[in-house]
Amino acid sequence: MDKGTLIGLALGAFSLIFSILLAIEFDMVMFGAMIDPPSIVMVIGGAFASSLIGAPFEHFTAAMKAHKIVLKPPKSDPAEAIGTIVGLANTARKEGVLALEDTVSNMDDEFLKKGIMLIVDGTDPELVKGIMETELAYIEERHNDVADVFAKIAKFAPAWGMMGTLIGLIIMLQNLDDMAAIGPAMGMALLTTFYGCVVANFYGDPFSGKLGLVSKEEVLLKTVLIEGMLSIQAGENPRIIEEKLKSFLAPMMRDRVGEGAAGGAAE
Repeated sequence: MDKGTLIGLALGAFSLIFSILLAIEFDMVMFGAMIDPPSIVMVIGGAFASSLIGAPFEHFTAAMKAHKIVLKPPKSDPAEAIGTIVGLANTARKEGVLALEDTVSNMDDEFLKKGIMLIVDGTDPELVKGIMETELAYIEERHNDVADVFAKIAKFAPAWGMMGTLIGLIIMLQNLDDMAAIGPAMGMALLTTFYGCVVANFYGDPFSGKLGLVSKEEVLLKTVLIEGMLSIQAGENPRIIEEKLKSFLAPMMRDRVGEGAAGGAAE
């Protein structure tokens, strides 16, 4: 599980609930007054409905599956990837490029495996680069499509909250002669706006942002792999490859590459 996401969710929920409980403690509000089922249904149902209309159904279903990615992002370690590339470069230097076929056959990374197999098959370097960069571009586009669904939810939730506010005001204005009806109507008017803000700022925007970060990390990782594979195909010295790929990393991460390189060479 991603610690930042879990801490953020817990802290946000605590802040909301504690604020309400504090208001109750000072007799400023009753807990039941903060719960309005029609408002909840309107905001959540409306935001999801608008997102379904505004995005292809496949993107929406992919976004619902992406909740687990936000809670538990896939491992993305460029330093380890560089170590793997250096290990493959050592193998190619000592045993030849064809020996890489057996090495990558046991790897789980399909992207790396595909690129290495293109190299083993003697594909032109420019074609290898074109194929892998095209695949990376479409991976990034799919990630953006999923993140965009959450961005749409964040966009539409406050609008549906405002619609609920208008409905509440209409009900209130139609019942000005009934003082007992004014309070509930005003409560619905304000609560829908509140729920819309919560859905947008505690769910839609944060989830969209986290998926964007996960996507950037994966794109960086695969960019490192592409550059490394092309360097292997060009027959560059493994140490030169390592130094070249380190330039993709923040300085604090570069010291970890030596460990990964050792592990990659052992393979």
